[in-house]
Amino acid sequence: MHDDAAVPPAAVPGSIEPTSILTRRVLAPNPGPMTLDGTNSYILQAPGSPSVVVVDPGPLDEAHLAVLAGAGRVDLVLVTHHHADHSAASAHFAELTGAPVRARNAAYCVNGAPLTPDEEIHAAGVRIRVIATPGHTSDSVCFHLPADGPLGSVLTGDTVLGRGTTILGYPDGTLTDYLSSLATLRAIGPATVLPAHGPVLPHLDAACEAYLIHRQERLDQIRAALAELGADATVAQVTDRVYAETDAAVRFAAEASVAAQLAYLRDPR
Repeated sequence: MHDDAAVPPAAVPGSIEPTSILTRRVLAPNPGPMTLDGTNSYILQAPGSPSVVVVDPGPLDEAHLAVLAGAGRVDLVLVTHHHADHSAASAHFAELTGAPVRARNAAYCVNGAPLTPDEEIHAAGVRIRVIATPGHTSDSVCFHLPADGPLGSVLTGDTVLGRGTTILGYPDGTLTDYLSSLATLRAIGPATVLPAHGPVLPHLDAACEAYLIHRQERLDQIRAALAELGADATVAQVTDRVYAETDAAVRFAAEASVAAQLAYLRDPR
């Protein structure tokens, strides 16, 4: 989910597209102002492995799930966070494939244990490191594939998008957490970015640096709005000033981000 305008789809839903040495993606047929082209479901598989790992099975769409299930024997399903465009199909996909589903939040696991920060998973011949990245949501995680090419790759969920910037789902997600998560990802270096929405990007560190700069610019805009409107300005008033051109369909998302930024300015701990 993002806080910038969507553009027409660049990929074809239902097709399997190579995205790196160890990954492929299938675009779900759920484009919209909050999902860009749609949700990218990823298939992880080392060369020669008969099994696969699926990340973010996405919305409950039978044709989409059939493509994922047909990619190989599904040994494991991983979920980056609880939002429905990533997790709605999890239980049904587990029934279709018999694979356990693991997420940071136990409520979204199916026959699998919750993910733990810095855990290493070995499945389908792929080494997967779990990175806790709260901010967009409290249960957001990213998956680092250190052996995916010379620089590795990171499946970033909604923490870093292929286009635009992510929203903060305050109060579940906070700006303090999000800034820390971006710094954690930046420290990985120039890995390939495999986002849940939008195109693949090079150089995770550069993408995170751009996001950090964007957040500081937004905070400056919030400060300027408060200077004009007064310290007691409401979330709606600040949103009108800072996100004046935001589409009505994503107004709620803009207000959530403003609320997160106001909370941060009052107490950045």
